[in-house]
Amino acid sequence: MPLINLRTNVSDVQGSDALLKKLSAALASATGKPESYVMTLLDFGVPMTFAGSNDPCAYVEIKSIGALTPPEMSDRFCELIKASLGIPKDRIYIGFDDVSASHWGWNGSTFG
Repeated sequence: MPLINLRTNVSDVQGSDALLKKLSAALASATGKPESYVMTLLDFGVPMTFAGSNDPCAYVEIKSIGALTPPEMSDRFCELIKASLGIPKDRIYIGFDDVSASHWGWNGSTFG
């Protein structure tokens, strides 16, 4: 049920499969939830600006049924993205969404 969606204007992401796996492991660890429920998405080459500039930037959505710790997760994922894509931490926004179990569908049902 934890989900991380990374969008960036970086047009050529080398090692995207490796990055998706790093994000998956990090999200499982940060939420304490099994990685078998984690979904990761990477969308690169997205037309976007930050502070009026087309310099490399990213928008990240992290969703989970509970288990969100935004201050710690913000630091952790900004560091991971900076190390992987070279995007400065001050050009990354992260949105956190604590989703109700009854509003998260999977396998033809919901979690609550």
